[in-house]
Amino acid sequence: MKLSCRILALFFALALLAGPAWASYRLPPYKDGLFRYPGLLSGQLGDPFIIVDYDKRRDIHRRDKEWERRVHGEYVSTYPGRSQEDDTLEANGRSIRHIRVGKEAGANAIVIYVHGQGGNRFQGANDWSFGGNFNRIKNLMARNGGLYISPDFTDFGDKGAADIAALMRHYKARSPGAPVFVACGSMGSFLCWQLARNPDTAALMGGMLLMGSAWDESFLSTKVFRSQKLPIYFGHGSWDNVYDWQKQAAFFTRIKQVAPKYPAKFVLFETGTHGTPIRMTDWRLILNWMLEVGGY
Repeated sequence: MKLSCRILALFFALALLAGPAWASYRLPPYKDGLFRYPGLLSGQLGDPFIIVDYDKRRDIHRRDKEWERRVHGEYVSTYPGRSQEDDTLEANGRSIRHIRVGKEAGANAIVIYVHGQGGNRFQGANDWSFGGNFNRIKNLMARNGGLYISPDFTDFGDKGAADIAALMRHYKARSPGAPVFVACGSMGSFLCWQLARNPDTAALMGGMLLMGSAWDESFLSTKVFRSQKLPIYFGHGSWDNVYDWQKQAAFFTRIKQVAPKYPAKFVLFETGTHGTPIRMTDWRLILNWMLEVGGY
């Protein structure tokens, strides 16, 4: 009897020591009243495909103090500035400049934002543009033991993909238990798809977020796709004049036809333009869904 009690006590002690291994990591609410989707025109939040009620007058003109340049102050917190650093990683014979926010090591989750053409590492670290949505993801990571990275990279081809992969490996080694979520805006999706097609880099990823991005038919023939382990979020504006939302939606439909249980979601922002998904994507909602389906 005494031995059984000792074994039971040891079991509970180990469970307490295990900590995060026994508990699910989720992002708690942060300014949800300001950043949640303003309304749905079709579907419910848990559905694979929903249409969000986007209104430029409400979501830009009223939200921004200076349209598309500076959001009103209630959307922004300076808290992430305590841990924000402009850093450099030497890899691939190059210096990869990147801004990081949060825990450099021992992070619970890692989010990397890959900008589109004409962008740089400062875009994804700008607290005031895109309606304060970058400030929100910085806060979600900094306040919850996570790490957020906004990098420069060489190009939108093989070298650029190698740069992002180097960042993934470097910070994953410092936070072995952290899933890596790669969010790509516009042309940055070229790098996302390269990383997703490669089993080595895909194995590091907890999910991929595509915002006003391109599609990649070749992904459907990869081992990564067949494994159905890489959650994908598609955010698109119905007035996007760079990448047609209907073609992206058709690609999403093919994913579901080939693999009905594939973890993929599509959010269409009605009347939204090319940059709308970066402004309007609910980071907390999407990342928590990816953490859930990924078993974290």
